[in-house]
Amino acid sequence: MTGSVMSNNFLLDPEDHACWARSETKKSRESWRESAEEVMVSFEPAYIETHKKGLLKKKIEAARRILEACVLCPRGCGVDRLSGELGICQTGEQAIVSSYNPHFGEESPLVGEHGSGTVFFARCNLLCIFCQNYEISHEGEGAPFSSEQLARAMVLLQERGCHNINFVTPSHVVPQILAAVEKAVELGLRVPLVYNTSGYDSVETLKILEGVFDIYMPDFKFWDARISEELCDAADYPEVAGEALKEMHRQVGDLIVDEQGIARRGLLIRHLVLPEGLSGTRDIMGFLAREISPNSYVNIMAQYRPCGRASEIPALRRSITGEEHQAAVRMAEQEGITRLDERKRVFVLRW
Repeated sequence: MTGSVMSNNFLLDPEDHACWARSETKKSRESWRESAEEVMVSFEPAYIETHKKGLLKKKIEAARRILEACVLCPRGCGVDRLSGELGICQTGEQAIVSSYNPHFGEESPLVGEHGSGTVFFARCNLLCIFCQNYEISHEGEGAPFSSEQLARAMVLLQERGCHNINFVTPSHVVPQILAAVEKAVELGLRVPLVYNTSGYDSVETLKILEGVFDIYMPDFKFWDARISEELCDAADYPEVAGEALKEMHRQVGDLIVDEQGIARRGLLIRHLVLPEGLSGTRDIMGFLAREISPNSYVNIMAQYRPCGRASEIPALRRSITGEEHQAAVRMAEQEGITRLDERKRVFVLRW
């Protein structure tokens, strides 16, 4: 990925960045507080109003038409998924669900006391060779769900007390999600929806989702196109992810939480630290601070371990060290990112 942000990293040292960040963060936080106050006065998930206005049905129809020659994601396979043709995501007309559970290993603003209601979709449009959920994303572990089944799963998670419905790897099943949301609203769904994505998303598809998702949670995995090509056969990932994050932020702004610290609306960004600096952490953090917002909420993740086909890349054959993670956090702070997630316990509640 090229542009002014990368160039600036060669012009300014970390102390210069820190000075710039303090000034920009102060201005950004003043604007953010005003937005937060407006949102929290009378919060209602965006999809409720969209449904009332009849716009959700139009979005469902528009998204479903895309499946006839699928260009939902940047892969642009062009297959007719409604007729059973399969592209890179190996998913046809129905979404494949691996599991749905209250999850307590997500970011602090999503988990709260009762967990995040995660719905894990099988298959993926990015397919990183080191995926930590390789059996699900690459091998398709799961079962087909109708829109009615998916809607009931969402409502069940709400009944279990989950603070949100968290769709994991949703990029290739947007039409199916929208159809299920419509049915779930009619069954009483009222909690925010989380779009938990790799960041490899089409801006055109994201625009269809405006007014449906209150919380976007994308990864920004790689800065170097050569790395993303080698690890997920997507040389355009850095550029695509950057544009996707801009669109997400345009729709929902910085992350806003309520008085209990639970997320209500906004952008939450993940960054997985890889060994040997393969993630390009400093450049990504600089991009987030300058092109998205210095008030971005970011999770610098330390849980990389060799999975899937990671052994094919020598640098990926080991987990990261504590020093590598600490260095990544320092880079984020030096580039102007100060809202960093603090990880706590990690487990999934199953029933």
